[in-house]
Amino acid sequence: MQAGGLSTAGLQPARIVAQFSHLYRLAAADGEHLAEVTGRYAHGAASRTAYPAVGDWVLASVPKPGDSSRASIHALLERRSALIRKEAGQVQEGQVVAANVDILFLTMALNHDFNLRRIERYLVAAWDSGATPVVLLTKADLADDPEALTREVELAAPGVPVHAVSAQLGQGLEQLRPYLQPGRTIAVAGSSGVGKSTLLNELAGQGAQRVQGVREGDDRGRHTTTHRELFRLPGGALLMDTPGMRELQLWDEGGSSSAHAGAFADIEELASQCRFGDCTHGRREQGCAIKSALASGELDAGRYENYLKTGRELARIARKEQAAARKSLPPAQNKQRRKQERRSGKEAAQQWD
Repeated sequence: MQAGGLSTAGLQPARIVAQFSHLYRLAAADGEHLAEVTGRYAHGAASRTAYPAVGDWVLASVPKPGDSSRASIHALLERRSALIRKEAGQVQEGQVVAANVDILFLTMALNHDFNLRRIERYLVAAWDSGATPVVLLTKADLADDPEALTREVELAAPGVPVHAVSAQLGQGLEQLRPYLQPGRTIAVAGSSGVGKSTLLNELAGQGAQRVQGVREGDDRGRHTTTHRELFRLPGGALLMDTPGMRELQLWDEGGSSSAHAGAFADIEELASQCRFGDCTHGRREQGCAIKSALASGELDAGRYENYLKTGRELARIARKEQAAARKSLPPAQNKQRRKQERRSGKEAAQQWD
């Protein structure tokens, strides 16, 4: 049997359960093994997102019992979902945070970490991933009015379940049990110090992850989790803890605007009610539903500004991806594609200005 030109003789499916720089730990039929990709795999990987990530299914050759050598990863099987962020710095590359996830717990603490604009950014990435987002407001015991803050998040996350929990006191955790179905994979993402590892420990009923507190004065967490890892819960669900992300730079692998529209569904719905289909929502536009909603207070100005900001960011990423892809084209096609991109770029700039 062959998969993508690769003979599968002697290979078996395995799942990546942990990642440590260039090494992986995978779970195969006979147990767990340390593994690395083959030279052929590395040579054929077109980008960093083509490398395995935690949650991925791969084809691997594993050592026989008693053999202490590492397993070899030969191929990556098709992903059904992937949470991807842009690499930090100037590198125009995506980084897969979690793969083949069913439910994505987006965590934010009800202390100084509380930031509606950050949750909106996480939701753009979540809708783009293909997983189902759920917002968890952790450390609810620290908030004077957690119900009021929950309502604020519900307005910023239309159609997304929002739960306030306190892992420290065990409050609200019963709300999460329905998500933890056997065989289902749940990833936990959020800033450092929001209590992701504490939450995992409480759900697992054991000290699966080492926990540290937050720094005094600014509520910022120490990096307890230093790598991505997949844990099996007693009920059969799989829970993935990830390192804290103080900044989530968006990445649009497919160049689709549907994820952005999903995160700002209320604004998209308002835009569809404008008198003219090409309404730019500017000051001189007549019959603009968004202008009316902003004036009446129905639409929060900060949310609308973040809608524009993230839209511009995704459009800029798409242009850079197009420019990188164009470099491999023959000169004539390159020139034609560049003209097309300039036209589409102008249209995108008008849309988000």
